Amino acid sequence: MIKCHLSTIMGQHKMKIADVSRVTGLNRSTITAMYSEEAKRIDLDAIEKLCKLFNCNVSDLFEFIDDNK
Repeated sequence: MIKCHLSTIMGQHKMKIADVSRVTGLNRSTITAMYSEEAKRIDLDAIEKLCKLFNCNVSDLFEFIDDNK
């Protein structure tokens, strides 16, 4: 399972979905899906924009959790 930490990062930066959408130009539905961990696929461009906005690495946004453990 891939866990998305976008909601936590947004909380740390006190940003709302509308703020992230406005700054990055990403569609609100994309951000909402990531925020609620319901996204099925994410463009690399979206990941890049989020990493630039929050000055973080991909590994800060996503975490792999092995379901078999």
